[in-house]
Amino acid sequence: MQETPQQYTQRILGYLEGKDLMEVLASTPRHLSELIHGFPREKLALRTIADKWSVAEILAHLADSEMVYGYRIRIILEGDQPPIQATNQDKWAVFSNYAECDPALSLEALQADRARLLRLLQRLAPAGWELYGIHSERGKETVRRVAEMLAGHDLNHLGQVRERLPGKEALGGR
Repeated sequence: MQETPQQYTQRILGYLEGKDLMEVLASTPRHLSELIHGFPREKLALRTIADKWSVAEILAHLADSEMVYGYRIRIILEGDQPPIQATNQDKWAVFSNYAECDPALSLEALQADRARLLRLLQRLAPAGWELYGIHSERGKETVRRVAEMLAGHDLNHLGQVRERLPGKEALGGR
């Protein structure tokens, strides 16, 4: 059974519970880099769990997601409660051919885009965090909520990377 948008939101925000939003956003690229360090591209591209993405596919997804979340925050900051279009991650995985993406390039893209997003968020006035758009599936989402969803999304996928790399599962949820 597929989860509803509300169930997805609850699950993703649950990963962030008790953690500092900006610390999670700032540390995710570094944690990913540490996790994949020393693994050859071929190993990262292996699907170690049937019907689940490989580490390379997860990294490609995270790079694309960074673009999406960053864009959503920027259009909300334009004002006027803009519409926020949902995306279909499975279709993106197919047309972007995540299975063939270079994990190092995906991580590099994520690192660069995340640094730019962090700089934007750190300079944001308190009122800016409360501006909102209307997500096509989840309704009203403030800049804060979009950033929280991004951080929870990070933690979800960090856990998946850990479980797919031998010896990394013991590193726990950072």
